[in-house]
Amino acid sequence: MNTHELKSEIRNPKSEGNPKPEIRNPNSEFPAKATPVSSGEVCGRSIRVSDLHPTPLVIAAAAILTAASASADSVADLVTKIKSTDDQVRGPAWQGAASAGAPAVKPLAAVMTDPDFEVARSAKRALWIIVRHAGRPGADGERQAVQSELVALLKDQPVPVRKEVLWMLSEIGTAEAVAPMAGLLADAEVREDARCALLRLPGPQVTEALAKAFKTAPEEFKFALAESLRQRGQTVAGYPSQKLKPVKQTSLRDTPGAA
Repeated sequence: MNTHELKSEIRNPKSEGNPKPEIRNPNSEFPAKATPVSSGEVCGRSIRVSDLHPTPLVIAAAAILTAASASADSVADLVTKIKSTDDQVRGPAWQGAASAGAPAVKPLAAVMTDPDFEVARSAKRALWIIVRHAGRPGADGERQAVQSELVALLKDQPVPVRKEVLWMLSEIGTAEAVAPMAGLLADAEVREDARCALLRLPGPQVTEALAKAFKTAPEEFKFALAESLRQRGQTVAGYPSQKLKPVKQTSLRDTPGAA
């Protein structure tokens, strides 16, 4: 195909009455309009269909990069406002954090231990809003993304953060969250929160995790695990409920003049 034939192929199909070819910038990667052709040369340069039309993969990649950049800017702005000492800035920020989604989970968790109590509390509130927004009906993809970010926080975060994350997972966690949560049943600092949070999740995986933990748990913690297993319909010999056991020794004394 010569140059004249190729130009005829890529002219605007709506301009049949005026055979003037469509003009485009030769340095532009994607023309505004072009009719697909198989191959040819323009000014000695070989071209293919892919030169004229971006592939779906290219379009998707560009969209993802654009969204990621916008998301990063949005999260950074949110964290900056959360850290503000002005409650007129900080308050609206955490109250409107729902749309920040999974990308904001880790940055906000890092602020939850800020020395400024109000800043730390605002970060926690923002994260809770994100979690509950992700748990809404019909948002399974968003829920899964937020859950993945929360599970990652169970590994190396300070105790207050891990405790809070356990309770967040108790609201949106799926079967995939059970094993990471159950792993903290062996951690004396957070095991009680892990046990109670797990009880809020449905499914046999929770019961199996509790039974497994019971086998190797310290004696003082087996009473709590046994109670949890009974709540899941399991029979556990020994280790009676400690709920009614006094935690402090008390005694009665006579009151002078009492009848």
